[in-house]
Amino acid sequence: MHNKKLTLINSKGLNPWYNLALEEYLLNNLKKDEVILYLWQNEHTVVIGRNQNAWKECRCSLLEDEDGGFLARRLSGGGAVFHDIGNLNFTFILNKDNYNIERQLSVILESVKKLGINAEFTGRNDLTVKGKKFSGNAFYFTEEKAYHHGTILFNTDVESLVDYLRVSKEKMKSKGVKSVRSRVVNLKDLKDSLTLNAIKKELEESFKNIYSSNNSSFKKVFIKPSELNELKPLYEKYSSWDWRYGKTPDFDISFEKRFEWGEVELGITLKNGIIEDLKIYSDSMNTDLFLKINEFLKETKFDKNIIINKLDELKDNDNINIVNDLQDWIQNRDF
Repeated sequence: MHNKKLTLINSKGLNPWYNLALEEYLLNNLKKDEVILYLWQNEHTVVIGRNQNAWKECRCSLLEDEDGGFLARRLSGGGAVFHDIGNLNFTFILNKDNYNIERQLSVILESVKKLGINAEFTGRNDLTVKGKKFSGNAFYFTEEKAYHHGTILFNTDVESLVDYLRVSKEKMKSKGVKSVRSRVVNLKDLKDSLTLNAIKKELEESFKNIYSSNNSSFKKVFIKPSELNELKPLYEKYSSWDWRYGKTPDFDISFEKRFEWGEVELGITLKNGIIEDLKIYSDSMNTDLFLKINEFLKETKFDKNIIINKLDELKDNDNINIVNDLQDWIQNRDF
């Protein structure tokens, strides 16, 4: 692999709407021969996945109205996470031909190991130490580009994390643990002398070691919120009510289930036996499939077999297991 341009970008802002806008801006403006590692922090924030129901995942009024925090929604799938300045976020932004999940994660794992902490990749998207999670990861793809982002808990306020996130009993049951608190760990709890700067330094070194080749260059950039006027439209999107909350109509029918690949909540509004409106919430990593289903089943007759047969049209190599599970679930539901 011959990467000519390695870029390490540090955001100096702590506003999640700005940082997510910058992330999308960097993706949109990625050069063909560039690999970016983007480091950013948010202050007092809950970030939900692309297809999640804000009110179901977060105690929104406590976060925003009472405590002056931020609710944000990202482009990628996955579940809700709490960010404060005791957490460091990373994003790998690259072209699809350079995308390699093992390689990207090795930058994080190598950095943490150099700090004396033996971490590993487990489950569907977690980095853990002795079974406790310090990093969740999520992914977003366009036709030619991709990003992979995640958290690094080094000194996060776990009590706030517990206060703001609503975690379903089904999810906790599937993880085999009793609480969020027992499932996560701060790296500083494992190594008291750890600092944010030490983590950043190791990430920079690991990034260069793993991605450098004979003809590659490296540059380090610090970006302040006031420096990029081009971000304004993206900032307006990420800060808007419509993007963060969206509409939650009064559904005639609503049911939910947890699968191995994630949770699903399906809400349907009917008119004369036809699906007038449909919203499917999920923390699945397959964001595109659920966005498609939302539109695809509208104006369909509310008939079990018709819905199941129509879902056949959405099957491809990436989602066949998910669609099969959804079809089985619908088949076994009482309509």
